[in-house]
Amino acid sequence: MAETRAPTELTRALRSCRGSFLAVGLFSLFINVLMLVPAFYMLQVYDRVITTRSLDTLSMLTLIVVFFFLVMGGLELVRSRMMVRVGNRLEALIGERLFDAMFQKSLSAPGAQSAQPLSDITTLRQFLTGNALFAFFDAPWIPIYIAVLFLFDVWFGVFAIIAVLVLLGLALANEYSTRTLLNKAGSDHIAAQQLANANLANADVVHAMGILPGLRARWGERHRAYLIKQSRASDRAGFLINASKVLRLMFQSMILGLGALLVLEGELSPGMMIAGSILMGRALAPIDQMLGAWKGFIAARSSHERLQTLLETSPNPRERMALPAPKGALRLEAITAVPPGAAKAALRGVTFALEPGEHLGVLGPSASGKSTLARVALGLWPSQAGKVRLDGADITQWDRDALGPHIGYLPQDIELFDGTISDNIARFGDIDPAGVVEAAKRAGVHEMILEQPEGYDTWISSSRGALSGGQRQRLGLARALYGRPALVVLDEPNANLDERGEQALVEAIGWLKREGVTLLVISHRHSLVAHVDKLLMLKDGQVGLFGPRDDVVRHIKQKRQAASTPAQPGDRA
Repeated sequence: MAETRAPTELTRALRSCRGSFLAVGLFSLFINVLMLVPAFYMLQVYDRVITTRSLDTLSMLTLIVVFFFLVMGGLELVRSRMMVRVGNRLEALIGERLFDAMFQKSLSAPGAQSAQPLSDITTLRQFLTGNALFAFFDAPWIPIYIAVLFLFDVWFGVFAIIAVLVLLGLALANEYSTRTLLNKAGSDHIAAQQLANANLANADVVHAMGILPGLRARWGERHRAYLIKQSRASDRAGFLINASKVLRLMFQSMILGLGALLVLEGELSPGMMIAGSILMGRALAPIDQMLGAWKGFIAARSSHERLQTLLETSPNPRERMALPAPKGALRLEAITAVPPGAAKAALRGVTFALEPGEHLGVLGPSASGKSTLARVALGLWPSQAGKVRLDGADITQWDRDALGPHIGYLPQDIELFDGTISDNIARFGDIDPAGVVEAAKRAGVHEMILEQPEGYDTWISSSRGALSGGQRQRLGLARALYGRPALVVLDEPNANLDERGEQALVEAIGWLKREGVTLLVISHRHSLVAHVDKLLMLKDGQVGLFGPRDDVVRHIKQKRQAASTPAQPGDRA
């Protein structure tokens, strides 16, 4: 049996709008019925008013027709406004979930960050709220117009069916000839945008070292690939759309000729001939509109598919029972972890345990798995084998929103966000002024903040801005210390610090020790070794040494002395 996939939030959101879509369909029914009014008005004018020369009949018919047109205009207005509300409701229902899914995907695929899903939901909303969608609502009523034409004369009906089939054939040809090209063009366009965004994030390096020509060439290749596919699809669609327009006009004219022939043979009245032409135009209009809106339909469909894929691959974390606030006991059990997108495990069989308030220093050469260890310990990256436990509970069992305030994390690459300094330190939650100042003082950055133009209310951005790397790192440390967390992970916290900043870091570590906060600090430098309880030496993703600081340091010194002692004669005997 085929596995039934659970509907995504987007599917559920669209289903919740089903009532509105049905109401729009009902409005479309009445609108399309009222579209018969012009044809019957012409029929009565030609066959009754002109033959009887009755002004009273003409006046009454005109008043009735004007009334029906006003009703139709009101229905059109209501239908349009309903679709606008449907689009807004859809974005309101899915927007926050989509935002979370984007960040979840960026965790599982570092380097592939993109705000494309927000553009996709906008594309979908604009299609739902635009006039193009009404062509799809009007299309089911084509048989009504054809049926009326059959009532006029069977040849009118046959001619209308032939015309509709020809235009539908062109619509299907447009679909099959452009779908693949437009999908590939969309993918190339997204790839080119992502490349440009990534390059803009490093504009200073690009400008300083003259990398722009090479990057521009790479972007140009992807952009040209997009343009070529887009142009080919547009050429094909343009030919078919123009052919459809010409044929529609031709069919509308030819039905007049057919009507004239039937009038001459006495099978039809002049009024029916004119009304038939009007009905023919109305029957073919939705198909012509669909062809014109096909590009937008393809874009909306591609956006819908991408959104569905994102939501399926980034499932919404299920609601979990609240756990007590953690005390900071951290245990890793035979952890094996592969960084997202990598093929080789960065950690293999890593095991250690920290009691609440213990401080662990992690040392090791580059590419030994230190940063991977930090991310796995915090539950940011999954482990392929083993468990990470915080206070005995699997780290994946914690509700991240509830756990976040109890965690402090300072990554290697410091990212501050658009907002005030106090917003960034307070993690964009409710600002506790005393807590913000305390965290800043603990990070040794309080005086630096006061020197800024607006103090704690100074606006900073995600880009480098006026703050130095060391200042940004110390603000990141203040953010990690905010709220008295139970577990703090510092990844290369002194990478950009001067002597004063490093002294402030040492004092912050001392404060964490006094407060009983569990600390995992990763560093290339050994200057922080004196301030931890235990040391972990990583080599090629495995535990080389682990234990009390003094024991590990003694073992390292003995190993270095043994390596530097020259071999004595007879040692190989």
